[in-house]
Amino acid sequence: MPKAAYLHIPFCNQICHYCDFNKVFIHRQPVDEYLDCMEKEIIYTLKKHPRSTMETIFVGGGTPTALNDKQLNRLLTSIHTHLMPNSSEVEYTFEANPDDMTREKLVLLKDAGVNRLSFGVQSFNDELLKKIGRSHSAKQAHRAIEMAQDVGFHNINVDLIYSLPDQTIPDFMHTLLEAFSLGIQHFSAYSLIIEPKTVFYTLMNKNRLPLPSQEDEATMYEILMEQMERHGYHQYEISNFAKAGLESKHNLTYWNNEEYYGFGAGSHGYVNGHRNANYGPLKKYMAKLADGELPYIESHKVTKEEAIQEEMFLGLRRMSGVNKMEFRQKYGMDIQEIFSAQIKLLLAQKLIEETDSVIRLTHQGKFLGNEVFQRFI
Repeated sequence: MPKAAYLHIPFCNQICHYCDFNKVFIHRQPVDEYLDCMEKEIIYTLKKHPRSTMETIFVGGGTPTALNDKQLNRLLTSIHTHLMPNSSEVEYTFEANPDDMTREKLVLLKDAGVNRLSFGVQSFNDELLKKIGRSHSAKQAHRAIEMAQDVGFHNINVDLIYSLPDQTIPDFMHTLLEAFSLGIQHFSAYSLIIEPKTVFYTLMNKNRLPLPSQEDEATMYEILMEQMERHGYHQYEISNFAKAGLESKHNLTYWNNEEYYGFGAGSHGYVNGHRNANYGPLKKYMAKLADGELPYIESHKVTKEEAIQEEMFLGLRRMSGVNKMEFRQKYGMDIQEIFSAQIKLLLAQKLIEETDSVIRLTHQGKFLGNEVFQRFI
């Protein structure tokens, strides 16, 4: 049974120009009814697929901290009741926007057992923050993180995005140095991807989105890796860096190809060999639960062939790579039996390296990760 759970809160006070996650403006939305429905989904799911002791819970969005204190308390109570009644060793993460945070919310989260926060900062350049549709300032980001530390949070992640419109290499370097000054434990840093149905996608199609060149994007990634290492953050996945022992257990659940519950509108889960996708629109999601049904728009039984492919392209995201012995124990076959042609090609291209025990990306391979992963699909 899964030892991890993701809960999706699709409400935001402002929609970012790059975001394609399932989300809606919180104003006039049925937030309380949604929280009731999500609790029903948890109850129905656990009745069908009882949980074991949970190891990681992640509440994301949307913006979970867009909820008011009463709604937040309602959500926290539901999680405690059904997912972690007797466990104090859970990695329990909440995503947070800097301008949503108050000391009262932070204390509420801390008292409920939340022990990890993930702040969507993205940049420490106020002009860039406005361009990408963020509602906070660099000063607010500093203040929110310092307040969280003062309340007692000592496992904090900051999300950063690079290759933003009009972003320069010196500006990105400035953002990194500002981020390092916060004394936090973990960074997730991603290159901007232009997704359909976003403001940036529309602007790009109108030739009104001045993005950095591919060369500058690659330089930013190189700087990111160098600076993270220099400041004591170990790169354990293509886009994730952590102080020793503080890697995200929840994200590793995905990259280790392990099962997890997914609750909420638009969420995905992997339970009992099935990958499940929930309805995204709130009305459809809530209507299914009102009828006493799980809100799946799709439930797919993962074949052994698909599981093997997922094992490779998810595992290669980790800097530790894919362990050959563990692969053999899991699937009863050697990696070379299945992927010899792909491995030979990628070795020749110097995008992966192979030892007696693992296959992993080379430094060059980190820049062309998607090209590597596609070889195994």
